[in-house]
Amino acid sequence: MVEHTRSLGFRVAFALGLGTMIAAGIFSLSGIAVARIGSSAVVGFVIAAAVASLTAASYSEFASIYSENGGGYLFTSRTFESDRLTYFVGASLFLGYTGTTAFYLATMDEWFFTFIIPETVRLGGLATLHLHAALPHGSVGVVTAVLLGALNAQGTEESGSFQVVVTGAKVAVLVAFVGGAVAYAGPTAAAGEFATQFSGDLAGIVSVASLAFITFFGFSAIAASAGEIIEPRKTVPKAIAASIVTVTVLYTFVIVAMVNAPVDESVLRAGETAMGDVAAAFLGPVGQALIVAGAVFSMVSASNASVLAASGIGSLMGDRGQAPRSFARIHREYGTPFWSVTAVTATIVAVIVAFVGVFSGHGLLGGVDLATLNVAGVAVELPPNLGLNALTGFATFNLLVPLAVVNVALVYSRRRFPDLDRPLRVPLVPLVPALGVVANLALVTNLPVQGVVVGTGVVVLAVAGYLLWGGAPETEELREVVAETPTDGDGDEEYSVLVPVARPGEAVNHVQVAGRLANARADDPVVRVLTITQLPDQTPNEVARETASGRVDDIESRLAAADVGVDYEVEGHLCRDVGFDIVKTARDTAADLVMMGYPEENPAVTTKVQFDSPCDVAYVAGFPDAEPLDTVCVGAGGGPHHEALLPLVDALARHGSAVHVVRVTPTGEHGTSEEIEGTVAALSTDVSVHQVEADVIGDALAATAADNDAALLVGATRTRELRRWVLGSTADRSVAAARERDVPVLVYAESTGVLDRAAELLFPVYRYVEKLRS
Repeated sequence: MVEHTRSLGFRVAFALGLGTMIAAGIFSLSGIAVARIGSSAVVGFVIAAAVASLTAASYSEFASIYSENGGGYLFTSRTFESDRLTYFVGASLFLGYTGTTAFYLATMDEWFFTFIIPETVRLGGLATLHLHAALPHGSVGVVTAVLLGALNAQGTEESGSFQVVVTGAKVAVLVAFVGGAVAYAGPTAAAGEFATQFSGDLAGIVSVASLAFITFFGFSAIAASAGEIIEPRKTVPKAIAASIVTVTVLYTFVIVAMVNAPVDESVLRAGETAMGDVAAAFLGPVGQALIVAGAVFSMVSASNASVLAASGIGSLMGDRGQAPRSFARIHREYGTPFWSVTAVTATIVAVIVAFVGVFSGHGLLGGVDLATLNVAGVAVELPPNLGLNALTGFATFNLLVPLAVVNVALVYSRRRFPDLDRPLRVPLVPLVPALGVVANLALVTNLPVQGVVVGTGVVVLAVAGYLLWGGAPETEELREVVAETPTDGDGDEEYSVLVPVARPGEAVNHVQVAGRLANARADDPVVRVLTITQLPDQTPNEVARETASGRVDDIESRLAAADVGVDYEVEGHLCRDVGFDIVKTARDTAADLVMMGYPEENPAVTTKVQFDSPCDVAYVAGFPDAEPLDTVCVGAGGGPHHEALLPLVDALARHGSAVHVVRVTPTGEHGTSEEIEGTVAALSTDVSVHQVEADVIGDALAATAADNDAALLVGATRTRELRRWVLGSTADRSVAAARERDVPVLVYAESTGVLDRAAELLFPVYRYVEKLRS
């Protein structure tokens, strides 16, 4: 079964929280905070830590109950019955995580432009390239986002190990920074200067606390990744507490160092890169380079943790039907929610481009008064001066509001589920969660207005879109396993063919054919027969359970009485979406091939299976049993589906099947003559070659198969819809012609990804142009 594997221990969980907290917040906000309120910046950071701790307590109790990915979205979905509320929390947290990551990477981008990327580069002679003018701001952040997305798509264990290494490096850098400050000023003088620089500006302290909250939100990244963590009930609460305490101590010493910086206040107020200039004053150019490297490491590792957390939420939303179903799909090779990670990466890139590349002071529209911008004659009012400050507000707003809901959820959960096993219980409920709600909402009022406005607008649009869509049923609601018979196979490593059977009377011949295909490809394979009883909407499962169980018994008795020549198992499902059930079962059982009847009666199901299946698909028609596979006929075709078919043909040939390869030269208006050499070269045994001419390729293939008493094997049409509309379908015509001659036919389709779909859409046009040119 393809599923998540828990691979992250306490060390990685701690690094996830620590790595997310030690990030752009300290490297970009510390200078601004000290410039505003001096040593009181410590108070602001402690307030932010205290507010985070209130909600972290609720997270810890929930994480001890629900040991899965999803964080706050999971907790609210398990507590409240309102789909709208749980969708709001999920969408807001998704935007919060991706916005936070965008803030980290955009800040890193500024450090690159300030300290790493030179303004000009000599190209030779008098030519000079102005890199800062040539490279748009945000470009480094975008590239890094794509690289982190690729890392997380390939496996959480790899990204977790990466997290530990990078987190350790940046902690060492911060220790070196603090040590340099103390050595520069002396311990006594540094402590004395820190003690004299406290401010009584209460509003400034609260404002700093609001901005600094994004720093401490890393605790939620631990809970959001609970499904990847070993023994999460124990590990998650410990990692949350340890990371908050560690970061608070580190940040206190960093503020002490910044207060003792031998620089003008204008340097501290300069913005996101002030800490790099302070490091130069303490430690010289080498020290500055060290801090710059540490800042980059910090922001990358924090981004990595947030990508992991956001993809967990996206995956759970897909499973609940509140996001595209593909978000819940686990990649067969990597074991990760590949499409959820892809969506997270795309969202991060979009946010960086919007806040930095387009609407910031140095973006494409940096000089435009957005308040008076007209689009197609309509006045569009957008908040001006978007940039990193507004991006901080956008991200933090989308974190604080759902966190308030999580605190409410804890109180409601205690009352609704009083008997629920709670390994960790927060004391003083409902007081502690109530304080968390008040504190979260109080911080929202001190966020940058532009960020709150944009954040509110995006969330409202997301919720409105969900209400218009209406969502989809949860995965658990779509199907129910009602009966199954075990196989005698050895386990998950065996080669398996999934055979959906619509009618019990087809079970024997389908299993015999599937067994013949499977035995040609591997030793000791297994055939898994799936019979699905489709339920109309609003029909209770109880109505059809007996029918579904009876179908399983019927199929089992037919198979037991026949000689099918392969190990098999039978499973019966109740389902409202047959195509979804076939694809999900193929994923859950790690099927190597799906074999089903040809799609005349229900093309929608077949289209879904062909394009969403995690493995290749074979469609069969007209097989009374497996005997016709003793002799097979294959065309000299082209394209990915034909090439994917050839290894199966070769396997059959090596197991005794006679193979006939047919090259058809079309004499009519449709079809293109294929080269035969590639097909013959792909087969390792001797084959019979036929050169024929015909008006219709499908007719010639079927006729040749009939003449040689062979089964016809063809590759599926490239993009069924477009081929049918523009050029006609060779596969469909081959099946129709084969049926007229009582020739069994198998149509083979390679598993199809996004790039494959794009290539298939273009392939018929390409072939048509080639035909016109020739």
